[in-house]
Amino acid sequence: MMQYIDHYDSSLGGITIASDGESLTGLWFDGQKYFGDTLSGEYENRSLLVFEQTKQWLDIYFSGKEPNFTPELKMIATEFRKEVWEIMLAIPYGQTMTYGEIAEKISLKRGLVRMSAQAVGGAVGHNSISLIIPCHRVVGSDGSLTGYAGGIDKKLQLLTLEKADTSKFFIPR
Repeated sequence: MMQYIDHYDSSLGGITIASDGESLTGLWFDGQKYFGDTLSGEYENRSLLVFEQTKQWLDIYFSGKEPNFTPELKMIATEFRKEVWEIMLAIPYGQTMTYGEIAEKISLKRGLVRMSAQAVGGAVGHNSISLIIPCHRVVGSDGSLTGYAGGIDKKLQLLTLEKADTSKFFIPR
């Protein structure tokens, strides 16, 4: 399967976007942890409709507004990660959810007594379509800003851009 990439320059740094030719399969801040984890060895730079839509989404987002559409997404992940990512897609703009809350939603859906928040954290951290699948909106139950592959400073900047109430959050030392 051929894969394609393109680039976007944001106010927080360069972003690489990836596609299978039809859907968005990746979006990473350049140099972040797990960068390009869904890319195979072969890919090429190409202009695609999904890239133009993604860049439009990013333009709106980085202007401080909530985009009213989502480019076509294809999640390349395990079923568990897809479940976590689907929950993240439902977190409203400017709001947050804890790892524990996501774990609780999954345990209810699966009929389990409980689900590990750490397992959820691993799935959140390996999100291959950052920003659009808003892993930056997931926080620790104690208000700690942890676990953002793009860097905690970017996580705080993204939440600030969305006008989230960041007064209740802290960066663990």
